This record gives sequence, structure tokens and C-alpha cells, in this order.
Amino acid sequence: MGEKVKDIARKTKEASYFLSNVSSFYKDQFLLRLADNLERDEEEIKKENRRDLERAKDMGMKPSLLDRLELSSSRIKAMASGLREVANLPDPVGEVIEGSKRPNGLLITKMRVPLGVVAIIYEARPNVTIDSIGLGIKSGNALLLRGSSSAIYSNRVLVNKTKETLSQCGFPPEVVNLLECESHEEVQELLTLRNYIDVVIPRGGAGLIKSVVENSQVPVIETGVGNCHVYVDESADGEMAEKIVINAKTQRPSVCNACETLLVDEKIAPQFLPRMVRVLREKGVEIRGCEKTKELVKEVKLATEEDWYAEYLDLILAVKVVGGIDEAIKHINKYGSHHSEAIVTRDYAAARKFLEEVDAAAVYVNASTRFTDGGEFGMGAEIGISTQKLHARGPMGLRELTTVKYMVWGTGQIRE
Repeated sequence: MGEKVKDIARKTKEASYFLSNVSSFYKDQFLLRLADNLERDEEEIKKENRRDLERAKDMGMKPSLLDRLELSSSRIKAMASGLREVANLPDPVGEVIEGSKRPNGLLITKMRVPLGVVAIIYEARPNVTIDSIGLGIKSGNALLLRGSSSAIYSNRVLVNKTKETLSQCGFPPEVVNLLECESHEEVQELLTLRNYIDVVIPRGGAGLIKSVVENSQVPVIETGVGNCHVYVDESADGEMAEKIVINAKTQRPSVCNACETLLVDEKIAPQFLPRMVRVLREKGVEIRGCEKTKELVKEVKLATEEDWYAEYLDLILAVKVVGGIDEAIKHINKYGSHHSEAIVTRDYAAARKFLEEVDAAAVYVNASTRFTDGGEFGMGAEIGISTQKLHARGPMGLRELTTVKYMVWGTGQIRE
């Protein structure tokens, strides 16, 4: 069992040395051909995806998670489009970040290089497979992919198409490998392979991320958990606030940058909340409110302490009336997941205070949290949204998948 995982990791490591020295031209040609192949084989991909969807429905998977699992024609086209966008982005590998000449004549330059082998452990969404491959190959990294069992047929066909394209382009197909292991022991084995894997990136719910962080002997970049807030300030434009809240909660509730908690200043709550709750409920949203919210809108469900921490990934929204911006910031910094937070306000001082004091990877003024995304930030696709503070924070694009190497040129210098 473990030897199988170890053998796959070893082969991936060996292939990574080839990829780290491939020029941008050939990496881009691979991405463009893979995009064409995905569109060409759309019906085959959808057929395999339907096998996953049917099995998931039989197991009682809820609609919001079925949405994450589905590969529609538009999503396959979006995956192909994402690959083409990444191909058109500048290659960070080989970029000289800085350089200096020392008094002793040594010339020291700092250059971006690939991380090496990146293992990605993710749940449900098979489009993550292609996003990861696009960014991984472009940044010169080999990939070990371990998706969830619920997407096994979808991930398998996508990786098979990738391997076919790698071979067509003269790349070793072991540059990308899918681990189809389902047992907990095999995943644990993966997390011990420091000699073959350079970094692990978990993408999924809080339970998955916590398990990887606590058990991995390989460095981990934490991503994904999104308990995101929208705070409606006392000076907010009510119509703007309503549009932002509806978009942040209902446009796609199953993703990590969707709003999970609405905070409203007590000075405007009596006017704003009744209509806001009514519109949200018309959109199918269940409201769980604090006691003040329930006083204003009797029919809402009373929120518990657990609701303030919750990442629902569903049409459920926690609502709290706060005594002003200081209480809003305190609430966010206590209960939030450091992902994406927004304020709706016409007060410049309040906006600046919110931007400076909220501890999150992305902080918005008068815009929906749904924009925290590599594509929306101009990175093409993304490997995930990092919520930690070391190396990478926020949407992880090409540069975030590189490290640095110091190149030192001498003329015979020795240290005295």
C-alpha cells in the first residue's frame, strides 16, 4: 500500500527535474493543446462526470455540493479558457527579482524557481484538477493530485487527457499523477514523503485542512476555509448594500468566498434588516440571527455561538446587529477565517479603518467578497486562496508557486 504511494511520488519527483528546465514556449504549447483537447473531448468528460453525479445523488449529496461536482459544457469551456489565459501570462520561472554586487566583487542575484513537486489534496470540485495542472505546469512544478472519491471518474478522465497531451508534447507523463487511494492510511503515507514532495496544498473544508496541517511532515500551505463577512455601515447606500449582500450570499453559495455572516450597524438595522431579510428569504436563504435581529424580524431562527464560526457553503446566512464599526471588526477578527471581508460604506474614514484593522487575505470596500479569485485578480486561474501569512496569502497564482534561488558569480574570491 505505502510502497505504491511512495513509488508514484518518486516518479513524480524524477519527472519534476525535467519540467523545471522546460522553456516557456513548450509549457505554453502544452497548455494550449490541452485546452483544445478538453473541448474536443467534452462529451467523454461529461459522460464520466455524470457517473460521479449519479453516484453522489444516490448517496444523498446536497444540491450545493452537487453543483461543485458538476462539469457542464460551460465549465469545461471555462477550464479550457483558463488554460489559455495561463498560457498568455508571463512565466515567473527565471525572473531575477533583485541583484547586487558586493564590495569583494561577488555578483549575487535572486531568481524565481519552481517549488518542485506540489501535492494537492482537494474535495468535490473536479475543475480544481485542471486549474492545478495549468498553474503547476506553467510554474514548472510537477503535481501529485489527490481528489475526493466523489469525483473519481471526473478526475481520472481529466488526468488521462492531461497525460495524453503531455506525451504529445514530448513531456514525461509522470509530471502529473493522480492518487486514486481512498484509504486514510495511504493519505497519511503521502504526508510523510518529505524526500519526494516539496509542499502540500489542501483545498476543501475545515476538517480536511485541519487534518492535513496536523498530520503532514511536508510543509503545508493552508487554503480555502471561508467564513466571510459583509458589514453594512451606518452610512451605507442601502440599495448598494442589498445588491452586494445578495451577490455575496446567493450567486454561488457553495464556494469559499461566499458571505456567511452579515453584520449591520444598529443605527440602520430597523430600516435595513426587515427588507434585506425578506429579499434573502425570497432567494431561498435561511436566516439565523442574533437576538436584536430576531426582535426586528420575528420569523428568523435564533443563531447559536457555532453559527458565528460556520462556513455553511449553502443558502444559510448568520446575521448580527452590531454597535458600530469597532464591534464589527472585533467580531470579524474573532470568528472569521482570514479569507475575505467587506464593508459597505460612504464614510472614507470608516473604509480606511476597516481596511487597516481587519485581519484577512482580502478586504473589500463597497464590493462583493465573491471577487477573491485568481481569475478575477488577473492571475488566470488559482491553486487556492491562502489564508496563512507565510510565503503566500490570498489567491495563489504562478508567482506563489515559485520559490527563490540565489545565483552567486565570483572571480576566485575566498572568505578570510
